[in-house]
Formats: sequence, structure tokens, C-alpha cells
Amino acid sequence: MRHGKKFNHLGRTSAHRKAMLANMGCSLIEHKRINTTVAKAKALKQFIEPLITKAKTENNQTTEKGTHNRRVVFSNLRSKEAVTELFSTVAEKVGDRPGGYTRIIKLGNRLGDNADMAMIELVDFNELYNAGKPKKKSTRRSRRGGGAKKAEAPAPAAETKTDDSEE
Repeated sequence: MRHGKKFNHLGRTSAHRKAMLANMGCSLIEHKRINTTVAKAKALKQFIEPLITKAKTENNQTTEKGTHNRRVVFSNLRSKEAVTELFSTVAEKVGDRPGGYTRIIKLGNRLGDNADMAMIELVDFNELYNAGKPKKKSTRRSRRGGGAKKAEAPAPAAETKTDDSEE
């Protein structure tokens, strides 16, 4: 029976599982993407996303709340370097994102034991996917500012027509 089983135990004791997730979270923050099994990637996603939310809201809060968030994140990650990186670089990148900070991409099966492998990465740090995102933002901006751009476009066209008519 699975009564009360809210998360995947991953076949480990609680201390081993917490240490493993802390180490994987530090590696994810440091390298921005890691390869692991699908089950561990899903468990890591549930572990790391609330910590990123705490890091993101730290910049908007007073110093007492920010200090508290840093201490809570440090108690989970257990690495000063990872906490510093999370609260500086990562928090700036995900500042406007409402959630969904990580992405899991399935890679196939591992050769040795045929385990399902996946790559988990921080969404805002992938250059290939983010190359398309600014284009989306620019099209949205052009639609909103389309009236201003259209108003500016006929004016130079009219000037060129007057230049043609003068010649």
C-alpha cells in the first residue's frame, strides 16, 4: 500500500536521500545542468524549485526575511558557494518567471543497467532554447508597440516620396 507516500524514496534511507538531493542540487546550481536517472531528476525538481523560489523572493523582502531565506536554503543545500550562486546569478535570471525553473529532457537508456536517463537543467540558462525566447518577446513588443512603429514607418516613406517628387 502507498498510503501517505508523498515523494519517491529512491530506495534509500532518509539521511542518504537528503544528502544525495543536496549534492545534486549543488551540482545543478553550479553547472546549470546535470545528467541523472529520470526518477532522481523528478525528485530533484521537487527539491530544488521551492529553494529557487525562496532565493527569488529574497530580493523583494526586507533583510530579516532575506537572511531567513538564506538560512533555510543553506540548511537544505549545505554549501555556501551554491547558496551564493543561487541567490545572486540564478535569482536574477528567474526574477520574472512565476515558476517552472527546471526542465527534464529524457535521454534514453543507460548502457550498463538500461536505466531511463534524463538531463535536468535550469530553464533560463539554456542558450539554445533562450535563443528563440527573445524573438517571442520582440514579437509581443512589436504587436503592442505596432501602432507606434506603423506611425513612424509612413513618415519616412512620405519623406522619401517628397524627395522623389522634388527630383
